[in-house]
Amino acid sequence: MRSPALLFIALTSLALHAQASSPDAWAAYDKAVLASCTQASQLSHAKPVGKAAQFDDRVGYSALLLEGQYPQKHMKGQRGTELCLYHKQSKTAHVTEWDSVRPATPGQ
Repeated sequence: MRSPALLFIALTSLALHAQASSPDAWAAYDKAVLASCTQASQLSHAKPVGKAAQFDDRVGYSALLLEGQYPQKHMKGQRGTELCLYHKQSKTAHVTEWDSVRPATPGQ
């Protein structure tokens, strides 16, 4: 026979897991990733390209591709691409230039 305490713990665990995966929780998480990544970006007017890639919790990161414009005067507003890795546990974003992911536009 199972103890009531063990059953309570199991049900509580399931409820917490379900709550963490709710649409509202995912929307809040997506908003936090976007805000952190755009703040860490070196590009002007950085915007996401698609939705963030959600890696398994064992990896601990979400990845988001950003596009914007290089702010340096000599870049003359050229479009740029960055990859942002958002660390789930520390809630920090790290970006790196990733222009090679997109084909070069003629004349650039």
